[in-house]
Amino acid sequence: MQLPPDLLTVLNAVRRVGRPRLVGGGVRDWLLGLPSQDYDIEVAGVDFESLHRVLAPFGATDIVGRSFGVIKLRGDGREYDFSLPRRESKTGAGHRGFAVQPDPGLSDAEASARRDFTINAIAYDPLEDRIIDPHDGRGDLQKRVLRHTSAAFSDDPLRVLRGFQLAARFDLTLAPATAALCQSMTGTFRELPTERIWGEWDKWAIQSVKPSRGLTVLEETDWLRHFPELAALRGTLQDPEWHPEGDVFTHTQHCLDALVGYPEWREAQPEQRRVLMLAVLTHDFGKAATTRQTERDGLWRWTSHGHDTASGPLATAFLQHIGAPSSVAMRVSPLVIHHHAHYHGRTEFSAASVRRLARKLAPATIDDLLLVMRADHDGRPPLHSADTLARIAALRERARELAVQFAAPQPILLGRHLLALGRNPGPDFKPILDAAFEAQLDGQFADEPGGLAWLQRNLSAPSLK
Repeated sequence: MQLPPDLLTVLNAVRRVGRPRLVGGGVRDWLLGLPSQDYDIEVAGVDFESLHRVLAPFGATDIVGRSFGVIKLRGDGREYDFSLPRRESKTGAGHRGFAVQPDPGLSDAEASARRDFTINAIAYDPLEDRIIDPHDGRGDLQKRVLRHTSAAFSDDPLRVLRGFQLAARFDLTLAPATAALCQSMTGTFRELPTERIWGEWDKWAIQSVKPSRGLTVLEETDWLRHFPELAALRGTLQDPEWHPEGDVFTHTQHCLDALVGYPEWREAQPEQRRVLMLAVLTHDFGKAATTRQTERDGLWRWTSHGHDTASGPLATAFLQHIGAPSSVAMRVSPLVIHHHAHYHGRTEFSAASVRRLARKLAPATIDDLLLVMRADHDGRPPLHSADTLARIAALRERARELAVQFAAPQPILLGRHLLALGRNPGPDFKPILDAAFEAQLDGQFADEPGGLAWLQRNLSAPSLK
């Protein structure tokens, strides 16, 4: 394991007083061949004060909690967590209801038994280049299995949601015994604070490589019931001609997996990845309420007219429930509501309609919407619709022509223009500027001189007086 030279220097010093081990996610990621800057070091055989004295010359030390035995070491732009092995015992409800007792005398096997999953219970001795794996986490990594480390797993309900996001991030399947244990914990969901729920959903939204795995974990553990808007998708039928893949839940899983395969998603900033993933997750929430059988051309078909509009408020309610920031919902909701904008009878897109669409989507963008549309199309294997892809391409091209693919148009005419024409500030400013913006969106003018000319022509109109 390639470690930063400064960390190796510290570890050699620590070795004189204790047994340093790298533990947790950094070791897991290394074994998976993934880059990681997550270096957590557990040191056995030393008391807290002695460990602190050894670390102090190497940088600023922050004692996170003496009772937890954790020291943060900062220096040269890096931060490392050093801790003592500890025992944990359940004392109350929730993920914080624990009594923690540092115990430097614990063996490697005893110290790792408190960790959630076997893949996170692997330790590494960096000075002897030796893997320490008493729970066969390495074997589970090779088999792509997510398995609880011990029965103490059930003490912390947050671990179920950790399993949800870990399965999605590393393409893992849940061990049957672990699924059964999680099922026995369904009643503990209410013990979790909303911010911790959001923390796990956020990791799923930003870091997934197979997001459908996470939804499968929620279903296998019976924790899907805690997210009713999502649970309602299971069993909501779709017309097999248009959705051969199955019900809406299955469709959503395929859409999510398609999204994370796009270079545009993988290369995006975390903020955009988060919004796109949650928009695709929630884009069909309205189908549970709008799906019904209707007769068309002498055949009975499953339809869900208006589901896009119905999905918007449900997406917002879901995001509030899982603790997403309001800024996320502001971008997700319009993407959900307008994810069928390439349909609605259009084969060509007028300039005015595309400008208005960009305005309705803000602060999300048409570029965001195009990815949601594409994922929606690709979530229907093996169906491939040349017509749908052509519509998406046409919308993309029109948005590029109008320079609104990445941002909504902004009003050209402002209050200062009315002042320059001698108008006194007053309540009539807003209707005048609103009408001017509508004219701009319609293409009646495209720059400031054109806007001023439009004002000169229209200020005398009765509707603007």
